[in-house]
Amino acid sequence: MDAYYRDPPQLIPAFNLKFHLPYFTPKEVEKLSEKQRGKLSITQEEKARQQACGFIEAVGLGIGFPRKTIATAQNLYHRFHLFFPRKDFGYHDVCLAAMFVSSKMHDTLKKPRDILMVAYAVRFPELATKARSMGGEIDMDPATVENDRQRMLAVEKLMLESICFNFTSRLPFPYVIKISRAFGASKKLSKLAYRLAIDSFRTLVNLSYPPHVVALGCLYLAALLQSFERATSPERPGQHTSHQIAATLSKSGDWCRQFQAHIEDIEEIAHAIIDLLISFSQNPAANTSPHTPSSPHPHLSRGPGHGHGHGPQTPAAQVYAPYKADQLIRLKIVMRESEHPPRQRESMATEEPNYNANQSPFLGSTYSQDGKTVRYMFAPPALVDDPS
Repeated sequence: MDAYYRDPPQLIPAFNLKFHLPYFTPKEVEKLSEKQRGKLSITQEEKARQQACGFIEAVGLGIGFPRKTIATAQNLYHRFHLFFPRKDFGYHDVCLAAMFVSSKMHDTLKKPRDILMVAYAVRFPELATKARSMGGEIDMDPATVENDRQRMLAVEKLMLESICFNFTSRLPFPYVIKISRAFGASKKLSKLAYRLAIDSFRTLVNLSYPPHVVALGCLYLAALLQSFERATSPERPGQHTSHQIAATLSKSGDWCRQFQAHIEDIEEIAHAIIDLLISFSQNPAANTSPHTPSSPHPHLSRGPGHGHGHGPQTPAAQVYAPYKADQLIRLKIVMRESEHPPRQRESMATEEPNYNANQSPFLGSTYSQDGKTVRYMFAPPALVDDPS
């Protein structure tokens, strides 16, 4: 009889919770990247990252995706490799899955086969040339196409789980335009800031900072690039010069409260992007160089440069590199001399994250090893009222 009066056992949850973190602290990004890097050096990892971003750029332009789809795909690629080792996945498969997911997020959907055909043209330009001469589609073995399609869909599933099925995507491009107007920037300066915002997706800054802060960092760097070692240009009515905007953003002021940003974050973003420009300017012939459109319009027109046979160096994606490496390095030295100490940021996870992605409830873990159902939350724990 006593067995019927024992205290009930503690209830064991039938599911595991996984919370979506829209942004990570730089410390989290560094530790997660180090964990997934494996035996690669930092230089090798950066080279692989730029190679993947260049591939996404080329395929995206070839298929006619707007800038928002290409940029989001690059960011999805970066996020994916915070949780999955680079050695376990071919970068072609991850890039194509990222573009497929991004096309869903921005309602620019293409069939997996359409994406694959453009990717083949980028990877095998000789086959694309032959196909164009015959007026048909690139000739690939159907078994190879189906195998690649299955791999893309398998990686897509992991990618969706790594973002907790949260399809929200906020980009810095509209903020660049609005903030440039607020600061009275010239059209030329606004275009440069927009191009830098495009190149920012080749770095990891969009994983750590919200889009309006990235936009401010791009405007700050654009103003520095246009004013460094140059005479002050005459001020036009209703506009501020690059020197004035750079001076304003180089120190805390009312703009910090107005745009809810910190000067320390702005400087970190500017340093990350200028490092990218220095890397390219020292090796302009590399196929991993940043590509920027000739116009800051988010929807690129489909011209002759968008054919399926073009590789990473497409005419529609002119490399924007008007600055020499020594000039950029001198500017970086000047920026370092006047920079503010890094800001200590709190994790959105509300507690010290577990950097084992398979066990962490915060860092986009993709599956449960104990057989329980996984429930994905669209927000961090602090923003979820009742996860049960």
